[in-house]
Amino acid sequence: MALEDAKTQIDMAFTGSGRGLAFENAFGGALSAFRRRYTKDLSGVDLAITGVPFDQAVTNRPGTRLGPRAIREASALQAFDAPYGWGYSPFDEFNVVDYGDLAFDYAKVSDFPDALTDHIRTILASGAGSLVLGGDHYISYPILKAHAEKFGPLSLIHFDAHSDTWADDDLTRIDHGTMFYKAVKTGLIDPKTSVQIGIRTDNPDTMGVNIIDARMVHERGAAWVAAEVKKIVAERACYLTFDIDCLDPAFAPGTGTPVWGGLSSWEAAAILRDMAGVNLTGGDVVEVSPPYDTTGATAIAGAHVAMEIISLFGWTRRKEA
Repeated sequence: MALEDAKTQIDMAFTGSGRGLAFENAFGGALSAFRRRYTKDLSGVDLAITGVPFDQAVTNRPGTRLGPRAIREASALQAFDAPYGWGYSPFDEFNVVDYGDLAFDYAKVSDFPDALTDHIRTILASGAGSLVLGGDHYISYPILKAHAEKFGPLSLIHFDAHSDTWADDDLTRIDHGTMFYKAVKTGLIDPKTSVQIGIRTDNPDTMGVNIIDARMVHERGAAWVAAEVKKIVAERACYLTFDIDCLDPAFAPGTGTPVWGGLSSWEAAAILRDMAGVNLTGGDVVEVSPPYDTTGATAIAGAHVAMEIISLFGWTRRKEA
């Protein structure tokens, strides 16, 4: 990187065009996601990154309301290099912006789901895709509503320690362990063409979703997992949700419901990269809870997952072009 390049790209969060790598000091500047430009103007945008600082649906430890901010901070380290192993630079080819956080009244929790669905609906209506930084995992349900409105029933690619399909027929309940039960019941996702990866907690009713549990990942390997995901999902429109507790607590301790025996960071990276070619409409990274990880390692993992989702989304756009 030339010094002159750095001098002309100061605080791209305010001055950037939405394209290009950001040659700035990682330790300074505004905390936009990957040094992307902050904007509410979605004209010509390919992908809008947005934060949802909500953690009022958790069953154990809160703190994921601080996740979007922590992931943004960690993402600065990835703003000036093309992602390893992809063979292209999404930030050079596509207009990616930081759309800011969802604004909502924390004291009116019942209003939150519709507010989030409207937020994502606005992004999708512009022609952009959405990448959401959470927040607890309940947020995927209102997000999926907006995606299903546009794309029809989706195939879900779900990385997690938990299936989040525990029975709950009360659609007004806001719970981060039951939202995919509701997503199946309300027709937002097609369970036969959906897959959950890294599961290692017991829930006898899989709702018909294909399961690749953590042991299968370890024993059969990342390449097999990615190939199986692509076989299950095929060319269908899909949505990717990554709960950071899919990773073993050794790699991501900062989460509300940690479970041992999970994926390593290299396994997750290899699976995500080998999934290139799926028809991705959008995604989220959830359950990063900074208060339980003073090292920042969990937020770093979350930022890397977000970069892989950006790369997958860009791969889809390249196929469409």
